[in-house]
Amino acid sequence: MKLHANNGVHHRSMAEINITPFVDVVLVLLIIFMITAPMLQQGMSVQLPKAQAPEVKRTPQDLILTIDGQGHVFIGDSRSPVPQNELATKLAAVYQGKESKDLLIKADQQLRYGQVIGIMSEAQKAGVERIGMITQPDK
Repeated sequence: MKLHANNGVHHRSMAEINITPFVDVVLVLLIIFMITAPMLQQGMSVQLPKAQAPEVKRTPQDLILTIDGQGHVFIGDSRSPVPQNELATKLAAVYQGKESKDLLIKADQQLRYGQVIGIMSEAQKAGVERIGMITQPDK
């Protein structure tokens, strides 16, 4: 630290950092993430079939495979469709090293039964052990 002499008055250079602007920015970012995080959990929009079935306990580690009304397949929260001929390879890569190989399928109700069964077959080729179907509660 340098001391400057100016007519008998000593001035010190200020070495403190003002953290108030930093805290303001962090709080704004926190609010933004709190607002956008629930939107990221929504996934793809599909019309789920209605069924009376007991609710399955889901964990954050569960992988959800979404099939939209046009038959496009999406893995997890991805917005890019996976071609059906590449599905087994991509799922095998996702499940590599995982102990539980469970898959939940969220398929649009307008899809043909054969399309969903074909995708389930590809998932089994990838080593998926248990497959569950996500439905809408019947009221």
